[in-house]
Amino acid sequence: MSEQEKVVVGKLGSSYGIRGWLKVFSYTENAESIFDYKPWFIKVRGEWQEFQVEDWKRHGQGWVGKLNGLDQREDAQAMTNAEIAINADVLPALSDEEFYWRELFGMEVFTTQGYNLGKVTDILETGSNDVLVVAANVKDAFGKKERLVPFLDGQVIKLIDRSAQRIEVDWDPGF
Repeated sequence: MSEQEKVVVGKLGSSYGIRGWLKVFSYTENAESIFDYKPWFIKVRGEWQEFQVEDWKRHGQGWVGKLNGLDQREDAQAMTNAEIAINADVLPALSDEEFYWRELFGMEVFTTQGYNLGKVTDILETGSNDVLVVAANVKDAFGKKERLVPFLDGQVIKLIDRSAQRIEVDWDPGF
């Protein structure tokens, strides 16, 4: 299997029934759309292995799925808590104004005055708005090694330039 960039889109839960079904937890915006992506890759003993979804259905508030080759409860139990990934190239293409969160990781963040805050290392979901975790290589003049910058498009986030791998923010470096 060629080593393409993988994107984690969900996780397998506990086994369901005796015929190899598993609970499925989706990280996709529309939970059901996880089943639209094919094939799935599941990390087994440290390596991604390809699986096809044989069948799936709604169960209570969530989903359950059956993977080809998993036909017994014991087989399914071995997959509990494994991440579900897909090849990045099967994600829908976006317009120039849109982007996937994963594209922001590693981008340099500068203030509108040109001060380099560091690189995006994580994104936190807080409920009210998402927050960029921006880490500097060393403590800067303000004594900061890491900043939390709210992702408020237009208000704080002024520009995202994919080609330059740069984000411009209206943010005080002292925060």
